[in-house]
Amino acid sequence: MYTDMTDENDKLQEACGVFGVFCNDPNKDAVLPVYYGLLSLQHRGQESAGIAAVKNKALECRKGMGLVGEVFNPEILNRIQGPAAVGHVRYSTSGTSSIENAQPFVSRFKLGSIAVAHNGTLTNADVVRELLEDAGSGFVSSSDSEVIINLITKNYKKGFERSLTDTIKFIKGSYALVILTDDALVGARDPNGLRPLCLGKRDEDWLLASESCAIDAVGGAFVRDIEPGEVIVIHREQVVSFSFSEKTRRALCAFEYVYFARPDSILDGVDVYGARLRAGQILGRESAAAADLVIGVPDSGCPAAIGYSRATGTPFGLGIVKSKYVGRTFIAPNQDLREKAVSVKHNVIRSEVQGKRVILIDDSIVRGTTSRRLVSLLRQAGAGEVHIRVCSPPVRFPCFFGIDTPHRKELISNTNSVNELCASLGADSLAFLSVEGLLESLDGEGGYCLGCFTGEYPVSVPGEANSIGS
Repeated sequence: MYTDMTDENDKLQEACGVFGVFCNDPNKDAVLPVYYGLLSLQHRGQESAGIAAVKNKALECRKGMGLVGEVFNPEILNRIQGPAAVGHVRYSTSGTSSIENAQPFVSRFKLGSIAVAHNGTLTNADVVRELLEDAGSGFVSSSDSEVIINLITKNYKKGFERSLTDTIKFIKGSYALVILTDDALVGARDPNGLRPLCLGKRDEDWLLASESCAIDAVGGAFVRDIEPGEVIVIHREQVVSFSFSEKTRRALCAFEYVYFARPDSILDGVDVYGARLRAGQILGRESAAAADLVIGVPDSGCPAAIGYSRATGTPFGLGIVKSKYVGRTFIAPNQDLREKAVSVKHNVIRSEVQGKRVILIDDSIVRGTTSRRLVSLLRQAGAGEVHIRVCSPPVRFPCFFGIDTPHRKELISNTNSVNELCASLGADSLAFLSVEGLLESLDGEGGYCLGCFTGEYPVSVPGEANSIGS
């Protein structure tokens, strides 16, 4: 029986990653760099992958379930070559896990063709979908992203830029969009900038990406972040930028820095690795414990562990090894193997931790399953004490903006005090980074969405408070 991995279910999951390339030379190929860009964004979605490209004034699209390297091979990439292309990697938060929901979505109609790749979640998708269906629009998926392409095509007779502007004024929630037409590449970001999107350049080619690491991966140069509420339209003759909304408060998801983004990315002017390092330093300042060794839960806990080590003077070590070859699904261990504490994804280096008081640094605790098992493994390896330190505040509330969050009752920090949680995990002590400490670690300009920590959201959400803290 195949089932979702316990470790993966115990982490919040990003919705997806988007990437686009527009070559000014019509004889150049944009598909191969999109492929490499998606490989560098694979951490943002491992469920499905897709690429759409302009070919002979029309759009060709290939997508499939699985990792980028599983979906595409040289034969497929050669078949869809074209001077402009968009790509997508997906982890489902809206819609079921199926090929029908894989992106990009492509629409071919009398006035042209369009492909849309979307990172985020629309909070009014059900309402808009019903209105479109009443007006005669058909849907082939259960994804809220298909709402966007149907809205654009419905109003395309007004001209592409007008139909796009009308669409993004109508939808609510979070979105970083990369859109391809017969002759243009377009990027758009929601008015609060909840999901990241940036612009790059490689020679005369323009690039759009969820993270700057993908621009680096194809030999491009980072130009700037797309601003919240901004649309950028790239034609062969010119690049046009305009704002579709009144100035609102920037509220990039803080969890991008805690866990989602690659450490070599820069989001809205803030270096992700540096933010994690500072979070660890502040955590050490806020909640130091007497110990012999500090270790991080790979991979995102390690920069914070280094910062904690520097702040407290506790030596840093690589006490936990993570298998990089275990996918999001695997053959679940039977009860006998569970009772023998089978360790598929993480294992402990016994010689590093034996007889020591260990500080275990993790990026977050969601259900607590992974933390509980790691504490058990450390004790089995001979650790004298295990103190858990978490480089983010407790996750107590669901996310509505493109993160796959368990129901509120499944969030262990929502139903337990810190002391109760510590006892449940079997640790000697437990402490979280404060909200103030997290904000201090994100020392860039602008604001952040802290909804999963505070329950205060930047835009209206179903059945929840919709305020945002000052």
